[in-house]
Amino acid sequence: GDCVEMMRSLPEASIDLIFADPPYNLQLRGDLHRPDNSKVDAVDDAWDQFASFETYDKFTREWLAAARRLLKPNGALWVIGSYHNVFRMGAELQNQGFWILNDVVWRKSNPNFRGKRFTNAHETLIWASKSEAGKYTFNYEALKALNDGVQMRSDWVIPLCTGGERLKDGAGEKAHPTQKPEALLHRVLIGTTNPGDVVLDPFFGTGTTGAVAKMLGRDFIGIEREAAYREVAEARLARIRKFDKEALETTGSKRSEPRVPFGQVVERGMLRPGEELFSIGNRFKVKERADGT
Repeated sequence: GDCVEMMRSLPEASIDLIFADPPYNLQLRGDLHRPDNSKVDAVDDAWDQFASFETYDKFTREWLAAARRLLKPNGALWVIGSYHNVFRMGAELQNQGFWILNDVVWRKSNPNFRGKRFTNAHETLIWASKSEAGKYTFNYEALKALNDGVQMRSDWVIPLCTGGERLKDGAGEKAHPTQKPEALLHRVLIGTTNPGDVVLDPFFGTGTTGAVAKMLGRDFIGIEREAAYREVAEARLARIRKFDKEALETTGSKRSEPRVPFGQVVERGMLRPGEELFSIGNRFKVKERADGT
């Protein structure tokens, strides 16, 4: 159904995270061509067309207000867009009281349409908490583990959705023109949700958010107006299986691990004269002496 109507029917403060990939309002005028004059398979569907910026802004204002009502006090929201719409969404987020935590650049490979501008090789994601004072989930260590042990940056190099991951319709054509790669949603959900959280996608499309949420042990709600996309999403989700429990464990911060005051170790006679003590993770171990004791 319609995302605004459906969101208004859901319980208030019931959602942990919203990921939204709304229409971009690309404002295309005629066909797009590459420098070699080959035609680009661009987004020209009716759902991406708005009569004016005012019409698009009204749509943005309504769905963001409906989304905000659904978020728990410590909930957060991700939106993704291109230069056509992301700045308008960012302004409305701030107008409604959201607190922008980061903007993330998704660097992708993309054709250089007519050769008259820079290659449009990225999209922008905005991550925002419900309010400035609200707490939010950020799994720093888990993202660091995904990034070879280095703190995750705000520029993500992830390939476009291609090959076997790109869903096709009955005619062998793209099932959806803007299907997002699972790797992008994997990073979002690993970093800003926990197993058992409820994730809402009000522009569900072919169900990428739901598929990744299901794999990662998160619950999800998807809203999609177009029947053809819903059919593809339902078939896709039926094939998805949740990862094993061990794979779902979120890497935690060392600061959150239980600690034993050193004085208690000494007072309880756990450390004898001449012994050395060192820690392994959150455990203590007595070092073996040279004589084997």
